[in-house]
Amino acid sequence: MTTQHITVTVNGEAHESDVEPRLLLVHYLRDDLGLTGTHVGCDTSNCGACTVHVDGASAKSCTMLAVQADGHEVKTIEAMADGANLHPLQQAFWDQHGLQCGFCTPGMIMQAAWFLGENPDPSEAQIREGISGNLCRCTGYVNIVKAIEQAAAEMAAAAQTQETGSEPVAAG
Repeated sequence: MTTQHITVTVNGEAHESDVEPRLLLVHYLRDDLGLTGTHVGCDTSNCGACTVHVDGASAKSCTMLAVQADGHEVKTIEAMADGANLHPLQQAFWDQHGLQCGFCTPGMIMQAAWFLGENPDPSEAQIREGISGNLCRCTGYVNIVKAIEQAAAEMAAAAQTQETGSEPVAAG
């Protein structure tokens, strides 16, 4: 069996490994690194449960080889929280009941995080389009969209606070 040496930064930590050239990134993350928050749902990139960020871009890790991540930076759901403080998307999914079984949630949150980075003030239609590559078989998406709207508003308010050094003033 031939292997290839790779160096990948995952969640800010460098990892060096010898992997089979055909090993999928999702299996490298789960089996080799023990990062089981990234789920395997379909192995065809249709469901999005395996969504991670590679060099800041959304990527489906079930159709990407681990060797393709060599020299790149990968971020998984495990890096979203800041210690005990949930990321605004994670908190919003909790607040808005944006999950039921939770299987799609890590990939959905990773996709939503990338999407909000691209479009920090999206409409409902834009949110639905932005997460259209991620499937949820339980929720019907209404509460997922509400969660993303909540997170977008909270992230915008936090950004405004950082820029001005003061709390945003409510309209009205």
